[in-house]
Amino acid sequence: MGRAFEFRKARKMKRWSSMAKIFTRIGKDIVMAVKSGGPDPNANSRLRAVIQNAKAANMPKANVESAIKRASSKDQEDYKEIVLEGYGLHGVAVLVECTTDNNNRTVANVRSYFTKTGGSLGTNGMLDFIFERKCVFKIAKTDNIDVEELEFELIDFGADDVFLDEESNQVNVYGEFSAYGAIQKFLEEKGYELLHADFERIPTDTKKLTEAEAADVDKLLEKLDEDDDVQNVYHNMVIE
Repeated sequence: MGRAFEFRKARKMKRWSSMAKIFTRIGKDIVMAVKSGGPDPNANSRLRAVIQNAKAANMPKANVESAIKRASSKDQEDYKEIVLEGYGLHGVAVLVECTTDNNNRTVANVRSYFTKTGGSLGTNGMLDFIFERKCVFKIAKTDNIDVEELEFELIDFGADDVFLDEESNQVNVYGEFSAYGAIQKFLEEKGYELLHADFERIPTDTKKLTEAEAADVDKLLEKLDEDDDVQNVYHNMVIE
């Protein structure tokens, strides 16, 4: 069934919480984008992509503008991105992306979630062989878009899978992590309506569990989702 099938399956594994959680995540993304490239989206491609993600999540324009203004202030603390890795019950690999202004607090909290649910937090890089980091773009499908032709064009820019998500009627573009800038530039210059741009961790190996076993792991995933420092949670669990 090919890589596209694996990507679609992995996409469903990515956990999203409430709208408030998503807005918090985007707000932190805005701070980091502004701190690294300035408040002008025309000159800051990273900020431009985050603003587009905010629109796709229905984040009010006033909230976005307020976040940019706060990020431009010298009083706004910068955030650091950290990745924490471990195993939950039944040998499920769990990778946690965090954005924090207090590294010690975040690590201590995440470690406690693993411990309390029967898992264990490990060392950085221990799950590199399980998760592959990809950039992902979602563009609006229009009648003049030929998905196969678009994939052929994007191969030269680092894309390795392009497919139509019939559920959302969006074209998904996956590429190598390092190809983010080249793919973004191509899509923008060609005038495609970019709905979302981000990075995802795609599991290259999965762990099959029963529904009862999956419920055990969900206790860990739920605790992680509730933490404001946690941006994304990835796992390699599939239910038989």
